[in-house]
Amino acid sequence: MPPTGLEPSRINRKKGDKGFESPRPYKLTHQVVCINSINFQRKSVVGFVELTIFPTVAHLNRIKLNSKQCRIYRVRVNDLEAAFIYNDPTLEVCHHESKQRNLNYFSNAYAAAVTAVDPDAGNGELCIKVPSELWKHVNELKVLKVHIKFSLDQPKGGLHFVVPNGEASMAERGAHVFSCGYQNSTRFWFPCVDSYSELCTWKLEYTVDAAMVAVSNGDLVETIYTHDMQKKTFHYMLTIPTAASNISLAVGPFEILVDPYMHEVTHFCLPQLLPLLKHTTSFLHEVFEFYEEILTCPYPYSCFKTVFIDEAYVEVAAYASMSIFSTNLLHSAKIIDETPLTRRCLAQSLAQQFFGCFISRMSWSDEWVLRGISGYIYGLWMKKTFGVNEYHHWIKEELDQIVAYELKTGGVLLHPTFGRGKEKDDPASHQHFSIKHPHTLSWEYYTMFQCKAHLVMRLIENRISMEFMLQVFNKLLSLASTASSQKFQSHMWSQMLVSTSGFLKCISNVSGKDIQHLIKRWVDQSGVVKFYGSFAFNRKRNVLELDIKQDYTSLGTQKYVGPLKVTVQELDGSFNHTLQIEENSLKHDIPCHSKSRRNKKKKIPLMNGEEVDMDLSAMDADSPLLWIRIDPDMSVLRKVEFEQSDFMWQYQLRYERDVVAQEESILALEKFPTPASRLSLTDILEQEQCFYRVRMLACFCLAKIANSMVSTWTGPPAMKSLFTRMFCCKTCPNIVKTNNFMSFQSYFLQKTMPVAMALLRDVHNLCPKEVSTFILDLIKYNDNRKNKFSDNYYRAEMIDALANSVTPAVSVNNEVRTLDNLNPDVRLILEEITRFLNMEKLLPSYRHTVTVSCLRAIRVLQKNGHVPSDPSLFKSYAEYGHFVDIRIAALEAVVDHTRVDGSYEELQWLLNMIQNDPVPYVRHKILNMLTRNPPFTKNMDSPLCKEALVDQLWKLMNSGTSHDWRLRCGAVDLYFTLFGLSRPSCLPLPELGLILNLKEKKAMLNPTIISKAVVADSQESVSNLNSHAQLTGFQNAENHLAKESSANLSAHQQGVKRKSDTPLGSPLEPCQILENDDNSKVKLKVRFSNSQEEEEGDMDTINDSQFFIYHHLKMIERPSTPGLSKLRPVSSRSALMPQHSPGCDVTASAKPHWGMDMSYKGLGKGQSLERSVLLVPTTPLSVFTKEPSSSKHSYHHHHEHKKKKKKYKHKHKHDSKVKVKKTR
Repeated sequence: MPPTGLEPSRINRKKGDKGFESPRPYKLTHQVVCINSINFQRKSVVGFVELTIFPTVAHLNRIKLNSKQCRIYRVRVNDLEAAFIYNDPTLEVCHHESKQRNLNYFSNAYAAAVTAVDPDAGNGELCIKVPSELWKHVNELKVLKVHIKFSLDQPKGGLHFVVPNGEASMAERGAHVFSCGYQNSTRFWFPCVDSYSELCTWKLEYTVDAAMVAVSNGDLVETIYTHDMQKKTFHYMLTIPTAASNISLAVGPFEILVDPYMHEVTHFCLPQLLPLLKHTTSFLHEVFEFYEEILTCPYPYSCFKTVFIDEAYVEVAAYASMSIFSTNLLHSAKIIDETPLTRRCLAQSLAQQFFGCFISRMSWSDEWVLRGISGYIYGLWMKKTFGVNEYHHWIKEELDQIVAYELKTGGVLLHPTFGRGKEKDDPASHQHFSIKHPHTLSWEYYTMFQCKAHLVMRLIENRISMEFMLQVFNKLLSLASTASSQKFQSHMWSQMLVSTSGFLKCISNVSGKDIQHLIKRWVDQSGVVKFYGSFAFNRKRNVLELDIKQDYTSLGTQKYVGPLKVTVQELDGSFNHTLQIEENSLKHDIPCHSKSRRNKKKKIPLMNGEEVDMDLSAMDADSPLLWIRIDPDMSVLRKVEFEQSDFMWQYQLRYERDVVAQEESILALEKFPTPASRLSLTDILEQEQCFYRVRMLACFCLAKIANSMVSTWTGPPAMKSLFTRMFCCKTCPNIVKTNNFMSFQSYFLQKTMPVAMALLRDVHNLCPKEVSTFILDLIKYNDNRKNKFSDNYYRAEMIDALANSVTPAVSVNNEVRTLDNLNPDVRLILEEITRFLNMEKLLPSYRHTVTVSCLRAIRVLQKNGHVPSDPSLFKSYAEYGHFVDIRIAALEAVVDHTRVDGSYEELQWLLNMIQNDPVPYVRHKILNMLTRNPPFTKNMDSPLCKEALVDQLWKLMNSGTSHDWRLRCGAVDLYFTLFGLSRPSCLPLPELGLILNLKEKKAMLNPTIISKAVVADSQESVSNLNSHAQLTGFQNAENHLAKESSANLSAHQQGVKRKSDTPLGSPLEPCQILENDDNSKVKLKVRFSNSQEEEEGDMDTINDSQFFIYHHLKMIERPSTPGLSKLRPVSSRSALMPQHSPGCDVTASAKPHWGMDMSYKGLGKGQSLERSVLLVPTTPLSVFTKEPSSSKHSYHHHHEHKKKKKKYKHKHKHDSKVKVKKTR
């Protein structure tokens, strides 16, 4: 008897795995990837892969792998031809969708589709049948070699070709190709097990044109030229076990730079950019030294490669032993602003080499550990390189971001664990997407996820100390390093995978401390803490009475119980107090150490030990308190709103040495527009030893205070005299000095102050003439000839200042503004902008920063009614071919124009760009900008909200973005912003079509409905029922094929005649389950949305009304599994071909009864379908049985139906959008 099919979820634990359970019934140990041909003109790739697999269970007869887009030509297992089936349910998520367009249903269906091919669930798009000749071989658990020949033609994701136009050769044009994608996207360019938990060694071979260079993972063993010297093959070996998701490739005419400080590090860039590459990467050896020193562990790979490419998917992408960067990060020594940003990107990618590439994760729920550790050690590098102030500012920035996001959307969960299919157990039920898989996440959510992960690592460090933290990292790296050297003991490689439980166990072993409470609060649940604080000083008791309240009922909040640090600055010094926040405690008494001083002069000791003289005249004479801070170390993920007097905020700004405290006080002083606030902010601007970011923030706060005090303000406009004193000629104050940017602190202040000054307004709400003339003079007299550094960012900021000075136009007698009747001041601004734009054509600035600012300024002029609101200029700048920053700025203006003017034409133009633009990053950014600045929202009545728009967006996210997970999730975000979770309001209501009698369990049609429509519906429903197939349950195809091939054809006549736009292999609708009764009648079960109970009807007596139920009840409940059903009627004995698109064809294998040839030449559509019906194997009904509710989202776990009939005990609640009459 031949072996039976294995359940894909069968878990096999191997000796020494220490907790890691593989979801696959085999162990992958080695993979060969050979790309024989890369054609830049056709944008195609041809090659093969060979996987070395060790079965871990007997009776292995199916091997599931991941492969998207690839055309599979043949599969061989141990040199024997093997049959295979290709099925990708993510190509089209929802089949036979009605006009309901319900996002809730889409999210469930998409999550189920992703799970259906998720390698971490033992699934895959490509299912290979082990030849029967090898069954005995498999039962002995002997090695299998799976050889797959494939090609890739014009890939839409995974591999990105950049082919500039021109007549020269590809190398001379700078054509290149590189792998890209979000999370595990390697399946897009070669068949593999695309999981971070399946490690193996690699041999990588790439044959390219002689003028090209192929860069990939591991060591370059050799480069071999062909006989005619036209091509060469690069051979790479990666001996450290690595996940397929961390394999990458870049091919192009790269210039090569060996790092002068570390010869094992090589840098690659596109032609003509070598000087920039040298400067950009000159510091990288210092990052290596820093990480190796703090981790007390050498860099894990034998080499490291950095590749800078154009049209990057993301700015930084880290892969095993190499990282791919955007070429826009390259810069010369003259550029100031880009330098710290690029260095941070390089340091980030190197941190991910240790944690993310070398150490991988066991499952998606462990992702936070890797992201957290790499972000944490990157933060330590940042503190050492840029200083403690920059580090604290970064932590505050990240904390503010995550707090704002969680309060807006409802929380970020780092370690998702899921209940058994129950909605109440879903930790992200407030989100419009599933968090069970990275490919279903919103991009913004994932960005915030990474941000929260490293903040939580910092909280763990606060709890166990940095010393223990680094010891934990060292232990993880040491174990992984030992495991990676075990070449012939692959079961040891699981030591290179990190899990949440393993990480916590390591912390416990190293530090001896229990951090379970901290993990439960910040990792196992979402939400941040919201504190409201106020105080009163009790003079009699000399006690500070602190009142701290929490808001834990709002969206995205949680209740905090535990220690909270409070710092009180008194006259006699700074004192720390730890309060215990209990369930119901609100008031806390803190004893004061100082007595109030009356007219006594004495220096005040600060937290850092410094003693300063203070003018105490502003403070309360009875109180010794200068200022109070709640949670100064940011040891809780929180938002604090604390009330204290304005003089306390002013003292805190002047004398507190922590930059976070200074920034908090600046934001608080916006509410206190007084001369004292003005004076304290001006003092900060003049203090050169003050952190530059604090001074920049003070500029904008001073502008706001000046505008609030406009009627009482005396003297020149805010900051003008200060700027004149610092940066202008003494003899002629309106002429700025020749640029000298040697002092970076002064440089940042010099370019920020005019931008803030331009926000000043007089009593008529206009920018003071004095200020606008001053800014125009700064531009006019700008002289950079003697400056060592570029002034492009400075000039861009001056244009931003001009834009800030623009105020709304005042129209007289409703006159239409034209360029002829412009306000004289606005005319001067427009002339400057035009001059800058024209100069940029001749002498472009670095990254075209000046053009970007000009485009933004023009949009400001349009919005304020000074120039006609016309998007044509922006549309021309947004076209492919311009620099990416220019395109993004222009697109931002078009998006804003779409919202302000409500232009359907521009919205269609943007949607067209999303579908057709060649650059994935630009497509992603358009969706992102439309989501942030939508033309309308779900709560608005807008003429743009049309049925055609709903269909267009639905089609985009349903099938138009299957090649890019980030893009699809972006489309889902936009759909949610525009229409919400339920049915879009612009769609017509469904007809009143169904009458249900729940007492007698009968359903009948509303007689007003035309019968023809019902007949049409019923015919299509029959074809749907008969044509359905469950591909993953195939067994013993050869045994059934011969006797059933003729029956297959006749059974599918109705399925073949379906409408051309109806997808093949459609599922049963959600309310139907087919089962066999003992007396051979097929029964139809109808399940209602709010009940687990079912109604049964006899299939022999089914009439048109039952098919009407079938057609319309899909609006009451949706299945979680798209494209596939658990059951099918016994009469339909054959399976259909899997879903496919032109980009994902599968070609015939040598055994015609299993391989499927989808590219029939010279065959009509009908012939092609009939032939496919004949070729695919059959499936006995017993394989397809009803699944339990606990495995609702799985394709493979089925149990037998209970034959017992159940009765309804309650009324059914139906979808509010569906009108259903009930009769008793």
